[in-house]
Amino acid sequence: MSILTHRIAEPLLEFGHGQQMEAPKDGLFLFGPLEGPDGRSQVRLGVIGTESGVGLSRRWLERISLHIPGKVDAKGKPVLWAPAWPGFEACFGIALPTRGMVELAVKSGDIDHCIKKNNRADAVRSTVLLFADAIRAHIRAEERRPDVWLVVVPDVVYRYGRPQVAPPPKDERTPSDITSFKDAKRFFQMGGDLFPDTVRDAETYLFSSNFHHQLKAELLQDGVVLQLILESTLVDRNLNIANDRRRGLQDEATVAWNFCTTLYFKMDAKPWALAHVRPGVCYVGLVFKNDDTPAATGEACCAAQMFLNSGDGLVFRGALGPWYSDERKEYHLSRSAAANLMTSVVEGYKLKHGKPPNQLFIHGRHRFSNDEWDGFCSAVPTETQLVGVRIKQLDDVRLFRPSASTPVLRGTALTVGDWSGYLWARGFVPRLAGYQGFETPKPLTVDVTHGEGDIVEVLGDILALTKVNYNACDFASALPVTLKFADRVGEILMASPHTVTAPPLPFRHYI
Repeated sequence: MSILTHRIAEPLLEFGHGQQMEAPKDGLFLFGPLEGPDGRSQVRLGVIGTESGVGLSRRWLERISLHIPGKVDAKGKPVLWAPAWPGFEACFGIALPTRGMVELAVKSGDIDHCIKKNNRADAVRSTVLLFADAIRAHIRAEERRPDVWLVVVPDVVYRYGRPQVAPPPKDERTPSDITSFKDAKRFFQMGGDLFPDTVRDAETYLFSSNFHHQLKAELLQDGVVLQLILESTLVDRNLNIANDRRRGLQDEATVAWNFCTTLYFKMDAKPWALAHVRPGVCYVGLVFKNDDTPAATGEACCAAQMFLNSGDGLVFRGALGPWYSDERKEYHLSRSAAANLMTSVVEGYKLKHGKPPNQLFIHGRHRFSNDEWDGFCSAVPTETQLVGVRIKQLDDVRLFRPSASTPVLRGTALTVGDWSGYLWARGFVPRLAGYQGFETPKPLTVDVTHGEGDIVEVLGDILALTKVNYNACDFASALPVTLKFADRVGEILMASPHTVTAPPLPFRHYI
């Protein structure tokens, strides 16, 4: 078995005017985005929040329309990975209004009453409906729709709108009159109830207790694209406020870069794309999520996200089923479930390109079973080369720990034979003159488990896929996009029973 070292060149990104660069911020600043939002001259933005939150959004929109100085070090020198923000129109070439085309105010007292209920499921569900119902009411009444809804979330919702957090103080709690989780579980086990109130109470527990995930899942059926941001993130940082959480935030220019890049992508526009990707290549990330609701019968949900070489993608939800294997300690689809999921992926690709992909790589954290792989193969045309790849983060880095004088370069790879390798997707980046991280860089372990694929080519693809995280404007992520959003997409797909009937939607609905 041969062990070889490789240095994979930093993948280039393509921006406006056909220009190519390594770093997203460099390319956007110098050349602008790759594609615009279908000829629109300005952002169509809806805003929902408390009256205070809506006011903060106006200040923030005005702020990011202008130049924001970058970060400097202790000696006053500019930090290369945190440059100045040039302003929205200067960066993307379209105007950003200083207020939303629609502004909806939710009463802060109503939010407090809902989120502080003494039943967490009821608290989050009630709060989600305050926002979702207001957006739906506007959609029903008005023809003009925003491209993106900016949800300005009060910090009290962040504090209590997540699972496994401490409840509000006793003297602040509001009563909830829904049935208990235990009674809801008995309701589903018995097969239902004749009383509508009992049904409604029990169904509350089918929704996630995470406000962010549930709100996004709730509005998938309506095709609504959301961008959530905390009120405290939008507060003027020049103000001196006691117990201010803004001290733990990124510098304001970096927040602007990340917020605006995501906003632009959610407008169905493209900030950048990979410059050199083989034509006809499609990547699929596979994830499993347990059903923890009282209706669960030991089943799990399978989700797949298809990422195209153009930078686009779709998210698919597979069927619920007993996918966990006690023997293997892994999740595996049945042959028929694997075939159905892959049929959806191939059809989604054909709708966009008019033909099947030339190559289809399936990225997962586990080695596919024979039945699972046979199901995938049965749904893929014979002209499509199918390759299964297992990608995992290596936790034990003792064998690869560098000395202080020899930092690991991002793109360093080690191949072990023809089918396995290690890839450092994080490491020292010459363009940034540093390493973005606080720990020893951990390599990814990569194995071609099924099909035939050149391991060095596979590693190069994975490194490239770390540079298309449109949820931020970082130089690169630690994981490829196929796995980066796997957990989040899975959480959102499991956050509401409504996602069972939601159609496959692009990434921008989930990130």
